[in-house]
Amino acid sequence: MNLNVYLQEKKDLVDAALDRYLPPAEKFPRSVHQAMRHILFAGGKRLRPVLALSAGELVGGNTRNILPCACALELIHTYSLIHDDLPAMDNDDYRRGMLTTHKQFGEATAVLAGDALLTEAFRLLSCEEVKEKFPAGVLIEVINEVAFTAGSGGMIGGQVVDIESEGKEIDPPLLEYIHTHKTGALILTSVRMGAKLGGANAMEIGALTRYGESIGLAFQIVDDLLNVEGDREEMGKSPGTDAVQSKATYPHLLGVSESKRRAEDLVASAHKALEPFGSKADVLKEIATFVISRRY
Repeated sequence: MNLNVYLQEKKDLVDAALDRYLPPAEKFPRSVHQAMRHILFAGGKRLRPVLALSAGELVGGNTRNILPCACALELIHTYSLIHDDLPAMDNDDYRRGMLTTHKQFGEATAVLAGDALLTEAFRLLSCEEVKEKFPAGVLIEVINEVAFTAGSGGMIGGQVVDIESEGKEIDPPLLEYIHTHKTGALILTSVRMGAKLGGANAMEIGALTRYGESIGLAFQIVDDLLNVEGDREEMGKSPGTDAVQSKATYPHLLGVSESKRRAEDLVASAHKALEPFGSKADVLKEIATFVISRRY
């Protein structure tokens, strides 16, 4: 299997679905609908929906049935990017090679566009197309987990501690808290969503949870490394911002070499977690390897 071909096929599937699910850019009020689409369709790997679809396929789920829920994950991810870029947070001018949403549309519209994407995600998770495909109990469980992940117990909690840690010396457990909540939580939930909607049993959910935990943390460690060593053209944004803002990162705390070793160990743990599935899990194994080899 060619992973690049697989990822592109899944990305095309997700992109087409997102375009159908979101209000058209010309629909009134145009400014907020254009802002919602600005960064969403500026590129991106679609890693979270791809993980949901891949985990679902692994346990025998139907890709088309899971697709709306997978798209909801991308809306939540994009909302978080729009808000993270705001002057009150990371104060970034570029994202995916384009002006950030607040630079293009103004801060107020950017805040509202992020709010609208988050809200739209939960509309998708509970729409008729989804409700008729899955048992109510399973769907409620998935929605509950996604909500927890997006809130103070997950992404927001990690972002708050990240902001509060700027310019301070912190210990490894606190740094791991930041990374596993700010970034890792939604990646883990993506894998678990696919597993649950695909009909996984308890053993399969446990194995995929361990996989998701490992690649979620590895992904953010690699992000930290790219902020030190990455190329602006490849990443679509400027490297070096973490140091300027005195962010808590793995390279700052452990050094570049040790951070790379830690990411590699996590990917090895992810591969090990998938052993019960045998060769059926080759796609997820390759995605884990991609996480630490990516340049953007």
